[in-house]
Amino acid sequence: MTLKMVVERYNAVAGRPGIPVALGEFGLSQNETEELFTALDEDYHISRHLHFSKAEGLAYQISGEKVTHVAMDATITNLL
Repeated sequence: MTLKMVVERYNAVAGRPGIPVALGEFGLSQNETEELFTALDEDYHISRHLHFSKAEGLAYQISGEKVTHVAMDATITNLL
């Protein structure tokens, strides 16, 4: 999944920037989700636009942390 696809999916579910979206909403397997979001989190230019959190729901291991949701800043669209 490309960054553009991730951002489009986020926007479709969240409706607007800054709203936490469950990582399961991206339609990937647990392993795919963990690999994708860890890679995004490890890229400095991308990660500063991502905000992971832990709430109710299925937890994923992202960059060594258990998280359930991600919120994206509107500024992430500048990278597309």
